[in-house]
Amino acid sequence: MESPLQVAVFGAYGHTGRFVVAELLERGLRPVLAGRDTERLQELARAHPGLDVRPASTADPDSLTRALAGTAAVINCAGPFAATAAPVIEAALAARIPYADIAGEVEAVADTFAHYTEPARAAGLPVIPAMAFFGALGDLLTTAALGDWPSADEVSLAYALSSWHPTAGTRASSQVSRERRNGRRLVLTNGSLALRTDQAPTAQWVFPPPLGKQTVVAEFTTADSITLSRHIRVPHLHTYMTAAAVKDVLAPGAEPPVPIDANGRSDQTFLVEAVVRNGETERRATARGQDIYAVSAPLVVEAICRVLDGRTKTVGAAAPGEIFDAPDFLRALSSHLTVEFAPHLDHVL
Repeated sequence: MESPLQVAVFGAYGHTGRFVVAELLERGLRPVLAGRDTERLQELARAHPGLDVRPASTADPDSLTRALAGTAAVINCAGPFAATAAPVIEAALAARIPYADIAGEVEAVADTFAHYTEPARAAGLPVIPAMAFFGALGDLLTTAALGDWPSADEVSLAYALSSWHPTAGTRASSQVSRERRNGRRLVLTNGSLALRTDQAPTAQWVFPPPLGKQTVVAEFTTADSITLSRHIRVPHLHTYMTAAAVKDVLAPGAEPPVPIDANGRSDQTFLVEAVVRNGETERRATARGQDIYAVSAPLVVEAICRVLDGRTKTVGAAAPGEIFDAPDFLRALSSHLTVEFAPHLDHVL
């Protein structure tokens, strides 16, 4: 019997990293536990006896080389990704293995595409940033909704979260982004990122039942804005987030997620709606599920499984909908997501 393929998980002991380790084991792969905190790695290893523990730091390239030795791929779960993405990608390219991460930092995702599209293509390797709830899910839904359309006049992505309790990683990454933006907010305008000092506008979005009409924050720029811009020609890309969720995540002293089931998921539910328009014709795709952090694990692990068995369309730094068959990918996650396609009626009022 062949030994299972090893997949390095950098930041394996983090909130989402633990979900990724569990999902890899569920899929018959063997996680290699890597990260900066040896004590936390050992604690995680006690819950999963027999797994390799390989302490590594982005400040020590040799430690990353040792962490990736003999692995088939690496998943980076350690934020802030502005600091970790480049060193781990460099180590992956040197080891000649695929890379994916769960970055939600818009600037970090943009940097990955800017700096690693050509080096990864030259190496014949996939580098897939933002293969998580933010970045991947909206990208895949939009790509699937487009169907046979090569482009769209307008794309709208609307997120409804029942609540948003940020993890320590989310808070750390958000702090890095705030410092980088110097108090300004990031928006996508005519395909380019821009910084603004005005307050984000609000609107009303009519979600499918039972949510209905909700107040949303418009211009809520997410990693999906970057991934979609990579491979879909669209002059107008809009993103919306329910205002209550924005209030939750920005609240001083916001509490972290609390697990409510045996898998460690919180009670948070989500609905993501992608609406694509060409002329007077609209198409819509929606996805519902539980816990935006937990669902990032099957997203990124499914991506790695498809890379390892050759179900990809390209190499180099690539967006989810660019490298994978979006409808087939979403179908594969049916135990984690409920996905629906339907004609759209009213949305922003």
